[in-house]
Amino acid sequence: MSVTATLLAAYPAIATVHACIGAVALGAFWAAAFLRKGSPLHRRVGQVYLLAMTGILLTGAAMALGKALQGHVVASSFLGYLLLITAAAVWSSWRAVRDKSDVARYTGPVYVSLGAASFLAGAGVLALGLQKEAPLLVGFSIVGLAVGVDMLRKRLRRAQLARHPLWWRTEHYTAMLGNAVATHIAFLIIGLPKLLPSVGASGLYYAAWFGPLAAAAVAKVWLDRRHRLPPRAVARRGGATAHATHAVPR
Repeated sequence: MSVTATLLAAYPAIATVHACIGAVALGAFWAAAFLRKGSPLHRRVGQVYLLAMTGILLTGAAMALGKALQGHVVASSFLGYLLLITAAAVWSSWRAVRDKSDVARYTGPVYVSLGAASFLAGAGVLALGLQKEAPLLVGFSIVGLAVGVDMLRKRLRRAQLARHPLWWRTEHYTAMLGNAVATHIAFLIIGLPKLLPSVGASGLYYAAWFGPLAAAAVAKVWLDRRHRLPPRAVARRGGATAHATHAVPR
């Protein structure tokens, strides 16, 4: 049996594994959301979530390849695009915490590559959506374009990013909101219709796609306001950063 035939035969099993890992990710996300931030348990559950998301990316890549082999080029391209922007969010949510003391490391080659790839993929999906007259593709292409521009802008202005106290926290929860969008869309599009078949045939299809995106945007605004620091704190941080920069021998 060829590799292609093997992958096609295994597609239903891969999809099942993908859905099971997605259920773990959904539960871990909400568990981490309600646990005290920074606590050992919060970190452990967060690690479980990111591991589950990695599993989703791997099985999702196999599914995207399977779709392509089945001749569903548009579906395969869109799934691949979703996996890419999700990978960018998974990587950023992890590295923001690991590199919280080093903005340059955080915004290094991997960060730039993911940002550029997200932008180019978003442009490609936009062109594909316009060609196929598919509102879903056109609408979701904005995510990749926006993510790409934001990541590349932060790379160019990383010294400015470093002047903000707890910049890594903002990067972490912003990326986690992106992960939440992916997790909840997968549940609403794949899992919920199996539990409630009437949902898949109703007018809630687009709400299932764009609802989590709108909710994440609202949560982002709320979290930014909640964690906003007084201008004095930002100024003090900026002065300390500038002093440290000049103190380093060149």
